[in-house]
This record gives sequence, structure tokens and C-alpha cells, in this order.
Amino acid sequence: MPSAMTGRGAGIVTDDTHTYARIQSIDPTAMQNAIKAGKIVIVAGFQGVNKDGFITTLGRGGSDLSAVALAAALKADQCEIYSDVDGIYTTDPRIEPNAKKLDSISYDEMLELSSLGAKVLQSRSVELAKKLNVKLYAKSSFSDNVGTLITEESDNMEEVLVSGVVLDKNQARVTLRGVSDRPGIAAEIFTMLAKENINVDMIIQNRGTDGSTNLGFTVPHSDHENAKTLMATFDHDIEGMDFDEHVCKVSVVGVGMKSHTGVAATAFTVMADENINIQMISTSEIKVSMVIDEVHGKQAIRALHKAYALDK
Repeated sequence: MPSAMTGRGAGIVTDDTHTYARIQSIDPTAMQNAIKAGKIVIVAGFQGVNKDGFITTLGRGGSDLSAVALAAALKADQCEIYSDVDGIYTTDPRIEPNAKKLDSISYDEMLELSSLGAKVLQSRSVELAKKLNVKLYAKSSFSDNVGTLITEESDNMEEVLVSGVVLDKNQARVTLRGVSDRPGIAAEIFTMLAKENINVDMIIQNRGTDGSTNLGFTVPHSDHENAKTLMATFDHDIEGMDFDEHVCKVSVVGVGMKSHTGVAATAFTVMADENINIQMISTSEIKVSMVIDEVHGKQAIRALHKAYALDK
């Protein structure tokens, strides 16, 4: 069986020969025939067709998505993603030199890491790989080092409490004080943000005792000013607003959280020991995320990495 590979610029399906074939249309049957004939098929990545039939690009990392789609169509054994890093690490080695490369990681963990700021794989490609059960293999274009396998969750994966910690500096915090405590106000606020294609991440609401609530949420840095302008239109429903561009999000990810207790407690204890104030908290079944001051981002990552013994 062939393997589908990408070098960030093209999707390639190959055997062990050195004869190349160019096919005019993306036709799995034609590709299979070429492969059977002993040829290597080269396909331009990063491109697709939208719902209206127009050719478009697939966004940042779109070549990853191209390769996964080809691997699924060709029923390849696995899809190899080549980049400038030789696998998935417990954290960014540029922040923590003791970061370790993982032998394997589950689709869900990789999805969380990708959406939380890790740049190794495009999150949509991982999502498609999970849906179509395509094994992913992250490797380096510049070495023959063993990479990281991204695949279905197995029992032994849950034995590892935490797989990685990640830093996302593309965050801005919005705090709305004294919001009218009436049905529909949250729907109005977030519907307006959605219409402007502003992606809201973490959301926290606290109800006061004076008939009002406090509402906080985070948005990408690039949407900060637009969100500020939109929130100003709710001046009749909001007593005050605060905006902070100098925050970041640190997250702890691991499928082991499903069956182990104390992960969140450890994260909060680490922040306290490092004298880092937590502004917002968000959790899921396999992650704990915290918004903190941007200046403490790298410090928090190093401390969390050590606390969960990810350097062992």
C-alpha cells in the first residue's frame, strides 16, 4: 500500500521508483493506475473547491489537509506530514529545552494542541484524519529521525497523565461589567460577534446580586479592535468594559485526565507557587486552559512542564 506525504507544498503518493506522473484531474482511480504502473504521482496541495464550485485555498497548513484527503481516497497505510520539526513535542523546545518528542499521540490530543496554539499540524487535517481513520505521521524534511504517530486512542495512552503543555499568545481578553441580567443579552452579544466572523474562545459569566452580570471572553489578537467597536454598541446594557491585549493562554492536554484526578489542582498549584495570577479558566475532558498575563507565559510553560514530569 502507498503512503501519502506532504512537504508543506504538495501532496505526494509514492512507491519506491523514480518515475513521475502528472495527472490533470484529482482522480483517485487515475492515481491508483499510475501507482500500479510504477510511477510517482505529484499533486498540488493547498487547493480545493468551495460549495459554489470555485477553486479556493484551504488556509494556513492547507497542504496537510490535501495529503489527508488523498490518503483517505487512496486508502493509504498512513499519511506522512513533513515539516521543519521532527515530530510532536511535549511543549515548544524553543521555550523548554527539555521538551521530549512523543512516539505517539491520539487524534483528540493533537486536535487540542493544534487549536490551542501548536503549529505542527493544521487542526482541520487532524479532524479529517480522525473522521476517516487516516494514521498521521509527523516527521522532519531535514533528517531521518523517527517522528510521531497520530492515531486512535489506545488504553496505554491513558496511562500518561499529561501529553503536553502549550502556549498561545494570540489572545485578547474582553470583560463586560454590569451587563443587564435579562434573557437574550448573551445571545445578542455573541450573535453580533459571530456575524463579524470573530472567533470567541473562552467565556465566563458571573451573576451579581444587584440585577447585573459580569461577562468575560477571549478573542484572537487580530479581532480585538473590531470586538471593542462592536461592544460599544451595547452601552445601554453594559456599565463598563475592559480590554487587555497583553494576555496569553497556557494549556495542559492529555487523555489521561479522563481517568486520573488532580490535574487541574496541580496546574493551579503551579501558578500559585510561581506567583502567577489566573484570570480565566476553561476545561474539557482532556484539557485545562488558563489565561494569564503575557509576560508570564514562558515561565508558566516551563513550570508546568516540570510539574507533570514531561522532561522524564
